[in-house]
Amino acid sequence: MARGKRTSLAGLGNAVGNNSPVDQYDADPPRRAPLTDLTPNPHNPRDDLGDLADLASIADMQLQPVVAVTTQAYLRLYPDAAIPTRFVVVNGCRRLAAAHKYGRSDLDFVVNDAIARDRITLISASIAENVDRQDFDVIEEARAVEALVEECESADEAAARLHRTAGWVSQRRALLQLIPELQAALRRGEIALREARSLARVPTEQQVARWRAKSQGSNPPPAGKGPVRSRSRVVTDALGKFDAEPELLAEALRTYLGDDGVKTLLAALTSQPTATP
Repeated sequence: MARGKRTSLAGLGNAVGNNSPVDQYDADPPRRAPLTDLTPNPHNPRDDLGDLADLASIADMQLQPVVAVTTQAYLRLYPDAAIPTRFVVVNGCRRLAAAHKYGRSDLDFVVNDAIARDRITLISASIAENVDRQDFDVIEEARAVEALVEECESADEAAARLHRTAGWVSQRRALLQLIPELQAALRRGEIALREARSLARVPTEQQVARWRAKSQGSNPPPAGKGPVRSRSRVVTDALGKFDAEPELLAEALRTYLGDDGVKTLLAALTSQPTATP
């Protein structure tokens, strides 16, 4: 895969819309298309687009165009992708999702095939609108960084593209060494980022035991990215989302109760209740 010229991610992330450097690679002027012409980037670093309520106003007003590439340009990079539309949205996938959710039928967009000149540039542009956002959780961030490292074939090159230190890239990638249970706990805000980095250096078979021992100690958890929520708050939040995401409650209970505790709970739930007089 062609590597292309270096792209300044800091520049990509510092502006939006018509003033964005993403749009200055010979981008077409803004135009409008029905949503049926737009597909979100299948390689968007965000697994979860989060709560779209902050974009509800898009039903009546779109403040900035999304940035897209033609399907032909995208397929040159990802020939196996199944793209049913004319364009692929690279920056603005949340706006596209909000448009669908809140009943808008079309979106303003600019076409910028230059950001699809190679995979590294496309991934960098995708990360640009997400990295360091409050609602972009650190595991998604770590996966995005790992994808960029793989394409660059060099952690140092990825760090340069991101305008970050090599140490920052290394720390983000290390989070992927956490077992899935602890990755989920980190995403839910139960583990501080600094503690998660420490746990990632522990052999996988010891990570849960180390975390439980730490959480039961008297020392408060170190500060990290975002607040660390109490166990009761995590379980309460999971209960509130039970209808849509029952797995969140299952993960929280499995984390806090352990295998034996889960068995005890299941036995209690399946036992016949005692009739009251």
